[in-house]
Amino acid sequence: MTAADPLARLGVRQTSHGGELRVWSSTATGIDLLLYDHKDPNWVYKTKPLERDEASDVWSVRSRSLSPGRRYTLRVTGPDGPQNAFDPTLALLDPYARGLVRAGREQWRSVVVDEEFDWHGVTKPNTPLDHTVIYEAHVKGLSKLNPRIPEHLRGTYAGLAHDTSIGYLKSLGVTAVQLLPVHAFVSEQRLQKQGLTNYWGYNTLGFFAPHSLYASRAAQAEGPAAVLREFKGMVKLLHEAGLEVILDVVYNHTAEEGRMGPTTSFRGIDNAGYYRQTARGDYVDVTGCGNSINTSTPAVSRMILDSLKYWANDVQVDGFRFDLAATLGRNADHYYDHEHPLITGIVSDPALADVKMIAEPWDVGMGGWQTGNFPKGWSEWNDRYRDRMRKFWLRDIKSIRENGNPGDGVGMLATRIAGSSNTFAQARGPLASVDFVTAHDGFTLADLTAYNVKHNVGNGESNRDGSDNNMSYNHGIEGPTTSRTIEQARRRAMRNLMGTLLLSAGVPMITAGDEFGRSQKGNNNAYCHDSELTWLSWDRRTWQKELWRTTQHLLRMRRENPALRPVRYGVFGERTPGSSQMDWYDAAGESMSIADWNSPENRTLQYVAASTPEEEPFNRILTVIHGVESPITVTLPVHEGVVAYELLWDSSNDVLPAGHELPRVAPGSRVDVAAASLQLYRALSS
Repeated sequence: MTAADPLARLGVRQTSHGGELRVWSSTATGIDLLLYDHKDPNWVYKTKPLERDEASDVWSVRSRSLSPGRRYTLRVTGPDGPQNAFDPTLALLDPYARGLVRAGREQWRSVVVDEEFDWHGVTKPNTPLDHTVIYEAHVKGLSKLNPRIPEHLRGTYAGLAHDTSIGYLKSLGVTAVQLLPVHAFVSEQRLQKQGLTNYWGYNTLGFFAPHSLYASRAAQAEGPAAVLREFKGMVKLLHEAGLEVILDVVYNHTAEEGRMGPTTSFRGIDNAGYYRQTARGDYVDVTGCGNSINTSTPAVSRMILDSLKYWANDVQVDGFRFDLAATLGRNADHYYDHEHPLITGIVSDPALADVKMIAEPWDVGMGGWQTGNFPKGWSEWNDRYRDRMRKFWLRDIKSIRENGNPGDGVGMLATRIAGSSNTFAQARGPLASVDFVTAHDGFTLADLTAYNVKHNVGNGESNRDGSDNNMSYNHGIEGPTTSRTIEQARRRAMRNLMGTLLLSAGVPMITAGDEFGRSQKGNNNAYCHDSELTWLSWDRRTWQKELWRTTQHLLRMRRENPALRPVRYGVFGERTPGSSQMDWYDAAGESMSIADWNSPENRTLQYVAASTPEEEPFNRILTVIHGVESPITVTLPVHEGVVAYELLWDSSNDVLPAGHELPRVAPGSRVDVAAASLQLYRALSS
């Protein structure tokens, strides 16, 4: 410990005098270290008291028994009081434990872990943010059903790192895999009573240990050190292939649930410090999960920073997506503050430089919706983008069919495609926006086009859970159908949504399985299903293979055309390096008027995006968007310096053309655009 950093080195560290354990608690009156026999996880063979440093509230003890492989817990005593929850009969986990093991159905033990690992010189890919394409996936679900992976590795960290998994991701063209929670977690008590499981993992038990059940059986049998080695090995192999690893992290609440939930660690060590409470001891729950971590406590914010630095540096992960990130920015009065020390510290800490930080910018508390209100250095899930894309391509189409109401036209759609400058500050630019149409939470891409309402009865909550605001459209029949007309309309809608996503400014995120039209049978909250409902199928129909090829093609178009990937917002009348100059046209090829922007009747849009080179060659693209279910003939715009437009993609085609030269048309030409479709052209110069 140093005077400058009294909270340094919490958890277990090896010293010349044996292992040293350091634990923070400001309200405890006593803490004991319980050491367990190697053969019997329930036999405490030694107990040692921790000594308190009054200035820092850090308790410490040394013991040569705190060596790799040793299981240990804490016994904590303290005063009664409405905000306290001390119980000396409980064996508690070290909040900084690198390994965790079960010792019975409800019992857990911390484990001292040998963290040695040879990276063999493999380093992080450091993919620039403007080249990043995120693939949101579940460790188990990605490989569990893949017949090309050895059975004993399916659904594991090693299965994700298998050549087959890596080859799939590389051939698709994504650059980063974003994993649903891999911090050690447990299922909620309610789910356990129902015989269900928390498949997604948003119920953290410890912030420093990988979830052991995602490791291979051999690693699980060997213990936490082997689990950690398998995790690091996964990261290493993904990095060797040029793929980044982003972790979905849940620092907003813990698995201890409400006051009547299980006490495994934080509540028993310092309930008053770790959790947001009223003076009467009632939990201030802004997460909807029973409790909320109190980041206005400096030691708690420090724990989160230490966890991030451990995973980013020791384990070499490339970024983090923060679940319910608004909770982390709430002050002592429980209000969100975008200048909160933790929110700013995460993106300013030198030990986290170049690590991608992505916020889910909301929670369920008062003032919880904060999209666009995180500081520079953060990217954010852009729910406004998601809703606008769904509305234009699905809900508006439904409205036009049923009552002739054309919706909102193209103005707001164009703003989202161009990087949502009305949401994110000029200094942050379009890369502050993580664009997505779907995520793990909600309908899949295929289900958006096949269901008007959620079908969540299997979740055990009488269909009450999950969002009712899906902006989906079943195109005439709820669920599966044999109607070829409806199937074609659904597949075209999927291509339109995927195409718009991958051709928009910002950082695109694809949900695993959307690239081939995976369905969850209308369940938009499948968090409690660890089954073939949520695992990726590798037995795919012809149309699914074609959708996969379309996604692959779109990702290649994004890589090859820097005009689709601006780093900065353009400024009218100025040349801004790294931006894309956007020129907007109507169906007649004329510049868009204010009336065109705001008219609900106008659902056809053309725009030319021209890059302003910094590191890549000059590039221009033309995109034509038509949001009506009847064909139209448009006049391609005459744009300075453009001599021809080369057609790169047309969403009206189920199958990509193969072996043909790309068709070229001259500016001012009239071209046919199919019903409810979009086209992408490369603009050629003289």
